[in-house]
Order: sequence, then structure tokens, then C-alpha cells
Amino acid sequence: MMTKTLSYAMRNVPRYTSYPTAPHFNDGVSANVYVDWLQSIGLQDTLSLYLHVPYCREICHYCGCHTKATRKDAPLKAYADTMCRELELTAAHLQKAGPVKHIHWGGGTPSLLPRQSLVELTGLMRVLFDFDPDLEHAIELDPRLVTQELADTLVQVGINRASLGVQDFDPDVQKAIGRVQPYEVVEQTTGYLRKAGLDALNFDLMYGLPGQSEESILDTVEKTLFLNPGRIALFGYAHVPWMRKHQRLIDETSLPSAAERLAMADLARSELLKAGYVAIGLDHFARPDDSMAVALDDGSLKRNFQGYTTDQGEQLIGFGVSSIGKLSKGFVQNLPDVGNWQRSIDAGKLPVSKGLPLSADDRLRGRIIEELMTNYACDLDEVCSAYHTGIHQLQSSMDALDELAADGLVEINRKQNNGTVVRVTDEGRPYVRLAAAAFDAYLADSQAAGKARHSAAV
Repeated sequence: MMTKTLSYAMRNVPRYTSYPTAPHFNDGVSANVYVDWLQSIGLQDTLSLYLHVPYCREICHYCGCHTKATRKDAPLKAYADTMCRELELTAAHLQKAGPVKHIHWGGGTPSLLPRQSLVELTGLMRVLFDFDPDLEHAIELDPRLVTQELADTLVQVGINRASLGVQDFDPDVQKAIGRVQPYEVVEQTTGYLRKAGLDALNFDLMYGLPGQSEESILDTVEKTLFLNPGRIALFGYAHVPWMRKHQRLIDETSLPSAAERLAMADLARSELLKAGYVAIGLDHFARPDDSMAVALDDGSLKRNFQGYTTDQGEQLIGFGVSSIGKLSKGFVQNLPDVGNWQRSIDAGKLPVSKGLPLSADDRLRGRIIEELMTNYACDLDEVCSAYHTGIHQLQSSMDALDELAADGLVEINRKQNNGTVVRVTDEGRPYVRLAAAAFDAYLADSQAAGKARHSAAV
């Protein structure tokens, strides 16, 4: 079975932070279409806002984000000013909308924005939108760039959760990935944030990095546990140099094998569970008292472009270059380059690049995939009934699960009322993306046409 397990681990499939996935977006969604979608939002629709800041001081070799390096503050100030206008332009089309439940700043390194820009942007959002009293307001941080002054500013503008990009504490691994970040720096950063009153902390860790070993990842996990974050994300490094040219700086001969990746993932997972963290979906862990563990328990856990989330906003609106939004009617993505994004906004036009209207079949399969990715199970008849279709529409997907079922990674249970429940077994959880892929109606055609290349399943 070990050989078969490694075969599964090496298969390339999407991460399913959306369905359909971003490679299937097209130019059929224009700014005018987006305006219509925004205007259809009503008071019953709660909102989630995502703000993308595509700047870092330097680019780490492993990075898969849409970002660029800058040592100057002028581009950051200009970017923030344009984002203010984008917020105003978008809000003008939201004639009626419910409260904002969640805000997430991603990048890049959004905390590079000048202090005054952060104050202006957060203040403007409060003017333009109605904030829910229980709003979660999160930001991604580079621990090397956090000061006590920045920590205090984040709390002052209302940010109440921070994610720290840790990756690995081994000095040799850090050199190999172009991110030298001693343990003491991360320890100091957590101290700054907690002193400011920002206690909700996430750590992002990675396995499968160049030069990593079971010993080094065990040391990283132990140091992480000592700092006691509420949530930990354990991502498998996605080596996609055809998409991110800077990843060519990584020596591919130093990358762990599929068997070594699997062993590191299993070891880290075991240590986190032993320490009392709750496993959340594919790659997240949370302390039992954290809101993400509560969401898993009560069935409200979600998955979107930020990964697993407690975000309950029904309409996700993206701001900034390359940001992606998901509204009831479909996905929309902004222009990917700063120049065209700014020119579009200066002209009073929403900076739309592409998107995808959702069909009835997309909604059905998206719901199934999200349930498998978050809860490891899905009642297909219940979902089909909610979308007014029959389970026969999913027959090819059920056939695609046969191999996983034969190897004990998936169970297909027939209920007495002829209902069908697909459940990913404990052994199959590391390969849940493969179970989700069985319901992806786009995947086979896109792979055959060479339109999309994906990372390894584990």
C-alpha cells in the first residue's frame, strides 16, 4: 500500500480554494457585468472584504504569491491612495448590503503600507461599510518587519488577528529559500503583538522545502508550540517554477522526495495533535478554544482563497491588483498589474480582468467540494436536492472515486432511504484533494489541453 500511497501523493490536483478554480476564469466577465453583480447585493447579504497589497521588501524563493519587491515607500503610498478610490468606486455600486463580517489583508506584505495609509484605508472602510460588532479583521505579516510601533498601530486601526509567515526555523533551510529569519525574531514579534493586545495569532509552516528533514521540521514544530499560536497552517511547498520564475533559484536536487514529504507531513501532524491542537481540514490546526475549531465542530467552517476560514460573509469582494472576489453570481478577478489597475480606477472604471459566472452545475459541485474539503464528508442526495437535480448527474464522479474507495481512502455509504454519503476515511484525509477532484468537471479537459498545471496532492 505504501507504493500506492506515494502514487497518490505525487498526483497533481488543485488546492480547491475555489470551484471552478482560477485557471478557468475568462474575459467574459467585464466591469459592467461586475457592476450588475454588485448592484444585485441586498441587505440580507453579509460581506467579506479582501485587500491585496502586492509588495514585499524582497521576494522569498519559495513564494507563490502575486507580489513584487520594493525598497521605496512612494509606490506603497500611491498604491494605498488608489485603493482608497477603488473602495469608494465599488461602494458606490453597493446600493444596499449587509454588514461586513470579515476583512483580510493579504499580499505581499500589507503591513509595509505607511502608517497613515493604514489609518486612512481602515477609516474609509468604516465610513463606506457597516461593520458587524463581531468582525474579524486579519492581516498577514512578515515577522522580520514587525516593530512594537507597528503592532500598536494594527490594534489601533481595529485589526484583531495576525498571520505570521514562519515556514521553517532551520537556518540552512532558511538560506535555501531566501528567508533568513531566526527564531528569536519570531519570538520577539509575537511578544510585540501580544503586548499590543493582539492575541489571535496564526503561524504558517511549510514542509517539502529544500534541505528539510524530519529532524528539522520536528524542531520547527517544537519551537512553534512553545510560542503557542491559536492556529497553525501546515502547507506543502508547491514547486511551480513554470508559474513563479523566482522558484528557479531553488536547487531542485535538494527538494525532499514524495516519500520524505509524506513522512514530514505525518510527523508534524502527529506532534500537533499530541500537543492538543485540533486538525482542521487538509492543512490547518487550531487550539480547541479557537473559533476555527468551534466552526469545525458546529459545521460552519468555510474554505476560500485564504484557505480554511471562519469567514461567514456571503459576498466576498476583492480590492487591489489580482484580487479575487466571489459573489452569488460568480467569480471576478482584478487586473494583475499595478499600472493598468491604477489607470482603470483613475478613469472611474472597476479594474476587472476576468471572471466566471456560476452555472447550476458549478454551484452543485462547488458545494460538494467545499464539504469534502472542510468536513471530509458530503451527503450527495441532500446537496442534489438543495440544487434541484438528481444524483445521476454525478455518476461519472462516483465512478472516479472507485480507486480511492478500493484502497480504503474513501467510503461510499448507501443510506436506507437510498441516499448516498461520501466520506473520506482517516487514512484518506491527506489525499482529500483527490476526492474533491473526482467532482471537478473541468479538470480532465484542462489537464489534457495543458491549460493548468497543479502542485502535488501532498
